[in-house]
Amino acid sequence: MDAEDDQTSPIINAINDGKIQEAQIVRVISNRLNAYGRRRASEAGIPTAYHNLKKFGEQHPDLGANTLRESYDKALAEIVLTDQPNLIVCAGFMHILSPAFLDPLAKSGVPALNLHPALPNCFPGVDAIGRAYQAFKDGSITKTGVMVHYVIAEIDAVSDFLARWFLYLLKRINFQGEPLVIKELDIESGEELAQLEERMHHLEWQAIVEGVQLAIQELRNARSKNVDIGFT
Repeated sequence: MDAEDDQTSPIINAINDGKIQEAQIVRVISNRLNAYGRRRASEAGIPTAYHNLKKFGEQHPDLGANTLRESYDKALAEIVLTDQPNLIVCAGFMHILSPAFLDPLAKSGVPALNLHPALPNCFPGVDAIGRAYQAFKDGSITKTGVMVHYVIAEIDAVSDFLARWFLYLLKRINFQGEPLVIKELDIESGEELAQLEERMHHLEWQAIVEGVQLAIQELRNARSKNVDIGFT
């Protein structure tokens, strides 16, 4: 995670309240030292890690601009996989995940979820809420929303074998490529951007909990069918 908009607390609360059952958060990783979600995790007794691109570059001055990000993502994958997780949740993590991160995950059979504050095929990247709000003011749209989806590298982004294997794996656990959760939200006439952002954040909190619940259930279904995904 790297955002100040806390999308970690809803997952922590849902596990504590029993809404997400038989699950444990093994670590919260942030690229911002004082991110609220990281502080919230620490308060809940959950291990945390700080992995910042700028600091990583300062620690590895020998890396050039072309190799810094790849090395950073590779190190992030190593941190993540050290805990042997069954599922990774990108809650507010704004960095685009490169093959250097996704390739080891695919090889280890660990799926990753991402929460994005937009509807499918709308406003990818940063400032999705702001761009949706502007599109509403321009008369282009009347609603926006959020989605939770699996993070999958494109076939030409990682080795052909690993990419095809990971897509096959997700199909075996009944995932056909569509987002796990989609929630729509009408944009109200006269509301300010800050008001839309607040309503969107509440929708995000609902969606991320539902997405994690569904992903865990799909992983358990896969285990019952003896699909080797490393889920215990």
